[in-house]
Amino acid sequence: MTDRPLTLMAVHAHPDDEATGTGGVLARYAAEGIRTVLVTCTDGGCGDGPGGVKPGDPGHDPAAVALMRRQELQASCDVLKISDLEMLGYADSGMMGWPSNDAPGSFWQTPVEEGAARLADLMRHYRPDVVVTYDENGFYGHPDHIQAHRITMAALEMTELTPKVYWTTMPRSGMQRFGEIMREFQPDMPEPDPAEAAAMAEIGLPDDEVTTWVDATAFSDQKFDALAAHASQGENIFFLRMGKERFSELMGVETFLRVQDPTGAAVPENDLFAGLR
Repeated sequence: MTDRPLTLMAVHAHPDDEATGTGGVLARYAAEGIRTVLVTCTDGGCGDGPGGVKPGDPGHDPAAVALMRRQELQASCDVLKISDLEMLGYADSGMMGWPSNDAPGSFWQTPVEEGAARLADLMRHYRPDVVVTYDENGFYGHPDHIQAHRITMAALEMTELTPKVYWTTMPRSGMQRFGEIMREFQPDMPEPDPAEAAAMAEIGLPDDEVTTWVDATAFSDQKFDALAAHASQGENIFFLRMGKERFSELMGVETFLRVQDPTGAAVPENDLFAGLR
């Protein structure tokens, strides 16, 4: 037996990502006494600046945005009761195709081996029982999400650790419901072009391929408040327009694809720590 606490490590790309896909499990498992470790890979400097000023526009200062987002991230961690926050500090690469993708020091330009070695050191320190990150497409194709996936999987190979490993996902039924709610709250939203619609249809998984459904409805208010802590990005956080009740209906259950499991726990499962306690 060991006194080491059960530990969840979530590896995310930007400040605010921790709340969107994993805010519920982070809050739930913290309440259950599990150590929750958040690794945030970038500084978020390609987010909106004060007043909603966009990257590349006059008045957008990536360093100032990064500082503001660091403070918001700490506030979100406080809401979710995250035990440990680790920041790798890479420069935000922006959306796919932006000039910032090619900037020296951006996360997208960082050699995978370099980022993985730093993350592997954190894994050896915290020895997580469960690791959560994105799938190989970063869920929706964001370069920093893809890079977070790459360094996480490479870091696991560098260590002797054998945690349960999960990728965040959405069931296709949930994606359909999300689209319906978006149109409800944004009735003037234009229909996507066919290529965009086809790409959206590929996001997530068929319901029967989702391995893990974690009910964190009881922690939906915390998840909502954690998102709201990222106030500077409020224009981009659609979920905040729903109000807490509708938010809980759509976002209360978090879903994952289990890709590594030393426990042999049966799937589908409703607990990331199934087989570990």
